[in-house]
Amino acid sequence: MSSEPSIFFSDPNERQGSFLRRTFVVGGLTALGGLALTGRLAQLQVIQSQQYATLASNNQFNFRLVPPPRGRILDRNGVVIAGNRPSFRVLVVRDETKDLDQTLDLLGQLLPDTVDRRRSIIREVNAAPRFSPVPVKSDLTWEEFAKVNMYANELPGVMADMNEARFYPFSGSFAHVIGYVAKPNDRDISAIRDRGEKVPELLFNPGFRIGRQGVEKSFDTDLRGEAGGTRVEVDARGRVVAEDAGGSRPAVPGKDVVLTLDADIQNRALEVFGEEAGSCVVMDVRNGDILCMVSAPSFDPNLFVAGVPSSIYRAWADYERRPLTDKAINGVFAPGSTFKPVTGLAALIKGANPDRRIFCNGGFYLGRRFACHATHGSQDMRDAIKNSCNVYFMTLAVEIGPDAIAEVARTMGFGQKFDLGVGNQNAGLVPDREWRRRNPVRGDGRWYPGETPSYGIGQGALTVNALQLAVYTSRLANGRKAVMPRLIKSVGGVERPSSGEVEDLPYDPSLLAILRDGMNRVTDVGGTGFRNSQLGLGAVRMAGKTGTAQARNYGSGSRKGAGRPWAQKDHNLFIAYAPIDNPRYAVSVIVQHGGMGGGTAGAPRAREVMKVALLKDPEIRQRLEQDGFAETEDPGSHEAGALGAAEPTGDVATDVGLPVPPEGEPPQ
Repeated sequence: MSSEPSIFFSDPNERQGSFLRRTFVVGGLTALGGLALTGRLAQLQVIQSQQYATLASNNQFNFRLVPPPRGRILDRNGVVIAGNRPSFRVLVVRDETKDLDQTLDLLGQLLPDTVDRRRSIIREVNAAPRFSPVPVKSDLTWEEFAKVNMYANELPGVMADMNEARFYPFSGSFAHVIGYVAKPNDRDISAIRDRGEKVPELLFNPGFRIGRQGVEKSFDTDLRGEAGGTRVEVDARGRVVAEDAGGSRPAVPGKDVVLTLDADIQNRALEVFGEEAGSCVVMDVRNGDILCMVSAPSFDPNLFVAGVPSSIYRAWADYERRPLTDKAINGVFAPGSTFKPVTGLAALIKGANPDRRIFCNGGFYLGRRFACHATHGSQDMRDAIKNSCNVYFMTLAVEIGPDAIAEVARTMGFGQKFDLGVGNQNAGLVPDREWRRRNPVRGDGRWYPGETPSYGIGQGALTVNALQLAVYTSRLANGRKAVMPRLIKSVGGVERPSSGEVEDLPYDPSLLAILRDGMNRVTDVGGTGFRNSQLGLGAVRMAGKTGTAQARNYGSGSRKGAGRPWAQKDHNLFIAYAPIDNPRYAVSVIVQHGGMGGGTAGAPRAREVMKVALLKDPEIRQRLEQDGFAETEDPGSHEAGALGAAEPTGDVATDVGLPVPPEGEPPQ
């Protein structure tokens, strides 16, 4: 008997209950989701509407920094010595180019010189922030500028515009003093972060420049100004489609910095050096204002603005005359006979009689012979300064010792750095017995008597720079005040205090008058600087002191420069002040390895620079007119190569055992 399948049906009420439960669950979830969505929409559209409206506007508009015009650097008369000039340039925006390599290929056809810089251009473009224009070439000619604009439609991401570039109108005349500007690098960024400071966004702008040396570096913050910005409308890809002039902010130009320098004096100083190396500093002996501070040879700082080619920089760095070194404040040399008044003053302070006569027979003996350049016979202090007698000052030096000389040297301005507002100064060296104890020779810290004669005539371990020589000469000429040098006249229209109100020199002015009397005779008939120090300005005369410093030990051979390599020739120095009867300006000149004497290499250059300073002074010109003097020669007409005929001065002690001074110039 077969069985048939049975079908059982649930209770209809049970099926309806199960359906209703599922309906309530799903419906509840749907309702909750709807409420949540409604609440979120309400929050976005009502409560946070302003916040998101701002974010949307920020997505639509970008604010691009605009570098400010850099502040100018002016001379004391308002002449611009570092300013800005208009410059056409071409830029590339990486994110707007379809293919950077292809774009640079096309650009290279228009501007062939960009091909050589292709690798560095790619590196700079890739390192720049998104949508930030990167300069590819600056200082385009009008033809190049027009050509780029003509093909702009075929060069996506490429634009040409006009900006302001740093410009140095006097090229190398002020290069060492004012320095130059260059692009910020990774070291600059790291230095700011190491100080715990926030890196200004402006430093990441590819067209921005910062100061690298001199005034440009020391006053970089003041010269920078405040960045502005351009508000531009962008599309979804970040490309500029319009500019919002109302939302833009103009940049604030940097502050102007006014120096105490005089452009005419500075230019003349560099001119008279010609091919020679050295430095020249001119100071106002009344208030310490520096009118000239030149280092030769120099370099063109304009080349650093866009980036100096490595081949040119390497040539500068390798050149033995070191154009990149500021010899006025960083290069140090033995002062030679220009230092003899210091020894004389130290002796006067110790009670020496300036009228005492010391006999010069051509040599000084202290265990061995130290030579003088001539046989001067009987000399008092004034005559010894006039004739630059080694025997006289060696005798005084041995009698008073090195410590007395060192004390006076430091008081007169040697062995120290001055607050000029610029760094990179070399303090030089003023040795004494304590210094020798700290710096023994082969373990021997004694100061030997044989070192003192050389010290007394400005040789040995003693080193100075041209600025210190000018300060020393100014204090001698002033006679009463320890004048301090001043380079910065004002910043942003705010006058920097003059250094005129300074301490008195701790010496009887009558003692300094004795030294000035001797220096007056140096440029008189028979003096070591007579022939090449005559100003030709009637009664307005110049007093000075010649100096020659050995660069090596010549043994028993001749120290004349003829036929010797440049690096083996003597250094030539000259210090001076004028007018003699009422000192107003002091000048120091160092001719590195000039191979002649201070009277033949330094004096004629000092004469030419001093003439410009005097003739630019209204009071001096009035005096000349009252005296009935009419200048018959243009003070700027002298050629650097014909500044004076050779005149032997022999300011150096030549002896086999004479210590050789340091070369004096730090390696570049």
